[in-house]
Amino acid sequence: MAVKSDIEIAQAAHVLPIQKIGARLNIPDEALIPYGHDKAKISAEFIKANGKSKDGKLVLVTAVSPTPAGEGKTTTTVGLGDGLNRIGKNAAICLREPSLGPCFGMKGGAAGGGYAQVVPMTDINLHFTGDFHAIGAANNLLAALIDNHMHWDNELNIDPRRVTWRRVIDMNDRALRTVTSGLGGYHNGVVREAGFDITVASEVMAIFCLATDLSDLENRLGNIVLGYTRKNEPVTVRQLNAHGSMTALLRDSLQPNLVQTMENNPALMHGGPFANIAHGCNSVVATTTALKLADYVVTEAGFGADLGAEKFFNIKCRKAGLEPDAVVLVATIKALKMHGGVAVDELGKENLKALGDGCKNLERHIRNLGKFGVPVVVAINHFTADTDAEVKLVQEYCAKYHVKAIKCTHWADGGKGTIEIAEHVVKLCESGAAQFRTLYEDDMSLWDKTATIAREIYGADDIIADKKIREQFEQYEKEGYAKYPICMAKTQYSFSTDPNLRGAPSGHVVPIREIRLAAGAEFVVVVCGAIMTMPGLPRVPAANAIRVNKQGQIEGLF
Repeated sequence: MAVKSDIEIAQAAHVLPIQKIGARLNIPDEALIPYGHDKAKISAEFIKANGKSKDGKLVLVTAVSPTPAGEGKTTTTVGLGDGLNRIGKNAAICLREPSLGPCFGMKGGAAGGGYAQVVPMTDINLHFTGDFHAIGAANNLLAALIDNHMHWDNELNIDPRRVTWRRVIDMNDRALRTVTSGLGGYHNGVVREAGFDITVASEVMAIFCLATDLSDLENRLGNIVLGYTRKNEPVTVRQLNAHGSMTALLRDSLQPNLVQTMENNPALMHGGPFANIAHGCNSVVATTTALKLADYVVTEAGFGADLGAEKFFNIKCRKAGLEPDAVVLVATIKALKMHGGVAVDELGKENLKALGDGCKNLERHIRNLGKFGVPVVVAINHFTADTDAEVKLVQEYCAKYHVKAIKCTHWADGGKGTIEIAEHVVKLCESGAAQFRTLYEDDMSLWDKTATIAREIYGADDIIADKKIREQFEQYEKEGYAKYPICMAKTQYSFSTDPNLRGAPSGHVVPIREIRLAAGAEFVVVVCGAIMTMPGLPRVPAANAIRVNKQGQIEGLF
């Protein structure tokens, strides 16, 4: 019998009315704003009323460095949430919303896989509740207001050559990385060089995901530095008086989205910054809301632990005052063999030597996570081609570092396949072993914070940058941003800036190409190597296989 695709499995799911899912978290019907029958937003009034409730336990799901073989963080997050509910725990999951860029590009959607998915899968992977559209609209409203201000009297004396704000679109479109705007004569505005980022890299997205409420959102939007005057003085959104209208566009979107797993357990999906070019975590509003409503909250951070987990700890937890209780580190046998040098077409064959070599990547992540003081368990996301000997090797390898590795079969079995790891996660959470700490202190210099991440997390010897960039670090500190954390923009495929250098490379240097101030989000983005904040589509985009069939159903999403 042919194996069903993810979308076929999702479309066959028994989906309950969203009010019944809300009831699982004691959310009354009147506190839900329905978007159809199977998704809703949780009202801001209800969230505020529950603000003093006791927090549940927080579990982070992260992974080894990504490979084309796949790791399955979202799938594992969903499976673990279902597993916790199967063993009698009141658990919810918190996920990011998918971006259309990877959905139509190479990576696909972000709703999980197999029998560990959130539904409605097609809605979630496409327009969902319109949050990303609102974020893009707010971002581009500001861009329009900047150009309009310069077109008329330019009372703020904004230098067209020093505008740092870029437009966004939720699509991989390399042709928009650098554009010239205002062409065609005086009536079309000021001629200047500009460009687009993907929506998930926007500072508005970062602010959206770090804001605690509407008031905080508006204040952060006002703090955005949009560019500089001819005297090189910073100009903020507040000076342009754009933060109010931007907040108006985002008002409804800031309320988190409630959906369900295929086993009808609650899932909050909200916000979606990429972890290789942004901070890679779902919204603070969603996570803190879930912690007030559930005893266990399972969330994920994007890409490998060197990116997503590092930013979750150093940015999100620092800003929101979160203290995670356990970390689940996801690995697949296939991915580890790739890190050990095996080609994609050879991954189905047992290769214990390559697997052992690839486990060095796993080891690096285990060691790194230990620096944050949170206990770790490894989830072996099981594929049918994995042999017992391979699974045993990974388990014995992890045992050397006093970490348990547990085989998980949630893709095929749903929550039933994560019961063992769910029980272990509860044990870790209840043990009180977590002694959470960030990697660096607020009062370190921006340069030293960046170097600390490179050395402690990436295994680098040092960071390097041109004199101009080093001076920019110093300038940001003089302008009052010295206490900000660092958001690294770097390839997700390697600890280094070379995407082809797998495993656990050491002794390399991390070249810094540029730095960007995110004064509203309250961090400094450090762009390393050749990473782009506007990705491109692959030679054969996933979009080519997506269609609507004669029954009106969407096919080809994965």
